[in-house]
Amino acid sequence: MRRTRPERFVQMGLSITHLGSGSKGNSALIASERAKILIDQGFSGRQLELRLKEINIHPSEIDAIIISHHHGDHSSGAAIAHKRWGVPLFANFQTAAALGYDLIHQVTIFENLERMEFSDLSVLPIPVPHDKAHNVGFIISHHGSTERAAIFSDLGSWTDEIIAHIAGCSHISIEANYDEKLLWNGPYSPRLKERISGRGGHLSNKQTGLFLREVVSKSTKSIVLTHLSEENNRPYLAESTVLFHIGELFEGDIAISSQSGPRFSHYIGAKEEKAKVIEIL
Repeated sequence: MRRTRPERFVQMGLSITHLGSGSKGNSALIASERAKILIDQGFSGRQLELRLKEINIHPSEIDAIIISHHHGDHSSGAAIAHKRWGVPLFANFQTAAALGYDLIHQVTIFENLERMEFSDLSVLPIPVPHDKAHNVGFIISHHGSTERAAIFSDLGSWTDEIIAHIAGCSHISIEANYDEKLLWNGPYSPRLKERISGRGGHLSNKQTGLFLREVVSKSTKSIVLTHLSEENNRPYLAESTVLFHIGELFEGDIAISSQSGPRFSHYIGAKEEKAKVIEIL
């Protein structure tokens, strides 16, 4: 059952809705009055259809799927959506090649740090260090607004370039993958623990808090913590650890994107500050 709890209706600028986040699949819907794009599509076609139905959207309405990197939890359902509903795919060359896409007929290649335009949405891909993948994060803006959204996942560290692009964003979606104690005391092999915690792996809750401390400002209205490990993290640990580092800097809304979504939407560039919250019971 879907319950919508309106705080105040908005005239839409740009909305960010995570359809689900975690090792079993990731996808985020970015929508405006004139465009709808997905950042990643790691779900089956059926799951994508069901999750979009919760917010009254059919997959055929999606204007593009932009793939951050080739790992299956971010990309496995993209080709299905392209074949079944004709959704255009976008990826950098290395990701498209790793996925075995037809580089002429199946996918549009983008260059890192070159802006893509989708009607009234603008998307800038930023290189991200991650586990031998040519990963990118995204800065999204809406024409007619100075506010920007950042969506970054699967990064074991950050660069000055990433800080420069995310600083000042009104919305930030970023992974908080693991709690350090749970990871190191958990059942994973030493080699896997080293890979997860390494520079090309994932961010811990503490690292995410330290990173956000570098980029959060008074203009930051909302933060979504994504890609929490079911084995090595807990939502309350992720939120409390991050807030420990940014609490005195951040006065906006913080939320957790779980594997089962969508749960909520955030809006930026809208004429009204508060947005309606979607709750799924």
